[in-house]
Amino acid sequence: MRLKTMRSRELARAGGGRTRCSRFSVTLTVLVGGFLLAGCGDRGSEPEVNAVKPEATVAPPISWPMTRGGSALSGSAATTLPLNPAIAWTFTADAAISAEAAIFNGRVYVGTSKGTLYCLSADAGQEKWKFETKDAITAAPAVTATMVFLSSNDGSLYALNAETGAEVWRFSTDEKISSGATLIKSPDGGEDWVVLNGYDGTTRVLKGADGTVVWSYQTEDYINGAPAVVDGRYIVFGGCDSQLHVINLKDGSLVHRIPTEAYIPASIGTFGTMAFCGNYANQTVAFDVERGTVAWVYQDRALPFFSSPAVNERLVLIGSRDKHLHAIDRKTGENVWKFRTGGRIEGSPIVFNDGVLFGSSDGRLYAASLEAGTEVWQLDVGEPLIASPAFGEQQIVVGGDKGTVFSIRGQAASNR
Repeated sequence: MRLKTMRSRELARAGGGRTRCSRFSVTLTVLVGGFLLAGCGDRGSEPEVNAVKPEATVAPPISWPMTRGGSALSGSAATTLPLNPAIAWTFTADAAISAEAAIFNGRVYVGTSKGTLYCLSADAGQEKWKFETKDAITAAPAVTATMVFLSSNDGSLYALNAETGAEVWRFSTDEKISSGATLIKSPDGGEDWVVLNGYDGTTRVLKGADGTVVWSYQTEDYINGAPAVVDGRYIVFGGCDSQLHVINLKDGSLVHRIPTEAYIPASIGTFGTMAFCGNYANQTVAFDVERGTVAWVYQDRALPFFSSPAVNERLVLIGSRDKHLHAIDRKTGENVWKFRTGGRIEGSPIVFNDGVLFGSSDGRLYAASLEAGTEVWQLDVGEPLIASPAFGEQQIVVGGDKGTVFSIRGQAASNR
């Protein structure tokens, strides 16, 4: 493994699921439910010498419980970029990894091209359990305190017990499910819903408790990307029909269909009521979800964007098969900077408060500044990185093309 750290390297500024884009069954085994938790504190009012001091408020650890870190699919982590990275642990899986990991509640969940989902301890990478499907796993599972919702190219969504990995229920379709599920609450707050896109061109909302279909919405072609939740009202996604679909979260009714020039091969990213995606016409496109219009189109070179974007208030950050990470002004669609790597960037980046993290098929993980795209560090892991990195519980987790799961943590400067 090789680490290279730089304080500044100016980058070039020159202008210039992912395969082919009904009926179903639900198998019920056992029922497990529930979502998350909250806490509170107290403190006294008298400044007495012997008074018991209140305990400092500790922010909950950042987790990555589903594809792109949350239901908005923004690919963002509300903390600073880890510095002086070092590999904390590795785990050898049974096959290549193109799926993003999920990180939640002290555990890491990652699937392989052989169809195996591994549950590992987040602190040391020890295997807790594994679950085998019948085809490749190409997306992150969606995880709660009690359940793991796993999509597989064998055409099934598996609901698993988070503690043991035992199957709770299964929802099956006639086509593969290459994208991860998105977890939301029902509009009345009474139920946990699982939103799922499939290769049969259908978006479905399932009850988290037993897999019962709440509603479904049919498109005219395959869907590779996960559905995003926008403004708590809309489900938004793109597909191989070259359109961005905006549908009502409540009942699945159509709000807008916004055409683009080519099919959309990956998940979108959102910020506020705007959505962003790459397409096969070598474009990154911004959409106004409420108005149902295209806000801008960015195009640089004659190679497609297969990455999902990471988005913050200022930038849309997206990888391309032209070996560059592109930073685009979120409001205008103008290029801000580009960062060149030695291979294609097909995994999706993570945007931090002060930097962006992304992998490349050249076998390196890169970190760059947001202001000018200068290199902060690079880490050579020795395997092509097709999978998107995940960030949670103070570590970066990414799977390699040779089947290694890498946990990477920032170190104090004195530990270099």
